[in-house]
Amino acid sequence: MSIEIKAPTFPESVADGTVATWHKKPGEPVQRDELLVDIETDKVVLEVVAPADGTLKNVLKEEGDVVLSDEVLAVFEAGEVSAVAAAPAEEAKPAAAPAASSDVIASPAAKKIADENGVDVAAVAATGKDGRVTKEDVLNHLKSGAKPAAAPAPAAAPSPAAALPQGERIEKRVPMTRLRATIAKRLVEAQQNAAMLTTYNEVNMKPVMDLRKKYKDEFQKKHDVKLGFMSFFVKAATEALKRFPAVNASIDGNDMVYHGYQDVGVAVSTERGLVVPILRDTDGMGLAEIESTIGDFAGRARDGKLGIDEMQGGTFTITNGGTFGSLMSTPILNPPQTAIMGMHKIQERPMAVNGEVVILPMMYLALSYDHRMIDGKEAVQFLVTIKDLLEDPARLLLDI
Repeated sequence: MSIEIKAPTFPESVADGTVATWHKKPGEPVQRDELLVDIETDKVVLEVVAPADGTLKNVLKEEGDVVLSDEVLAVFEAGEVSAVAAAPAEEAKPAAAPAASSDVIASPAAKKIADENGVDVAAVAATGKDGRVTKEDVLNHLKSGAKPAAAPAPAAAPSPAAALPQGERIEKRVPMTRLRATIAKRLVEAQQNAAMLTTYNEVNMKPVMDLRKKYKDEFQKKHDVKLGFMSFFVKAATEALKRFPAVNASIDGNDMVYHGYQDVGVAVSTERGLVVPILRDTDGMGLAEIESTIGDFAGRARDGKLGIDEMQGGTFTITNGGTFGSLMSTPILNPPQTAIMGMHKIQERPMAVNGEVVILPMMYLALSYDHRMIDGKEAVQFLVTIKDLLEDPARLLLDI
């Protein structure tokens, strides 16, 4: 029985996707729920799996092709897996003159890997449809021990005046992924469309560090999760958002939308780019739930397993450049939100306390905000509120 393999149903915010990688070739036996193809959108990578045991009969969308929601990708033949294997690519073929690189048909993924490894695609044995060189062909070519294509010899020896610099001067051109291109577009739009300003403050992290040191073992034993700093910042930000509703609002055209809930986005860095999964209704979450949810988000973000719905919405964003050693930065807004807070590296500095110099672990905080929605007074008071809550964590419990 033939079954159409279709692209996933994309949400309204995702117009289309790109076929990233085919994990199976036509004629290859497949087991139920085995991964067939990855579809890359501007937010996540979606996996399409086999609906049953059978064979991938025909691929209709090659790697690099743009696909729409529910568009047919391939034809799948369900039933018992055929014992007849596809004819190997190494079978004897009539001798032919070697093709030039410009004449070879190769998928975008294959070209990318070939360029990165200095491989001439014309030297790769093609097994794809119509003689197309696939990603797997290039990988197999590299595994076989083939050496990168040698650079053509110069026509004539250069004169001493035109001598080239010694050593390799390697350059490579890699297309942006859809996620990286979308990040770039949104960040540029945020700077062009918002009246963005940034205010700074610093917070003494010693009270939170002492509290964490005192209770971290009991906390982990009871909740089976480590007590980090991010949960304190999320709870402090949630309380500050309740006191300053404009910071928790968004702009929709000429309307200002005030949200009666706090959905805090936590920026997570991955190899593919920055993603912002959302903690929903943080006012009702405890420290343990916040820590475990963030840990789950971070792990699945690195594996590309986050769902699109987990990254949509959000009324406020926190980004932590301190994990990479950043001492101070200016975060860019995450539209349509009107504010984003940046955490930074904790660093010991000499501070004046009651007329004496004391070494304290200090962190710079940055709040970027849209001046169309938020006045400077509100932005400064919002950041001071977070500072006060963190420097006296008992305020979070007493709601003062």
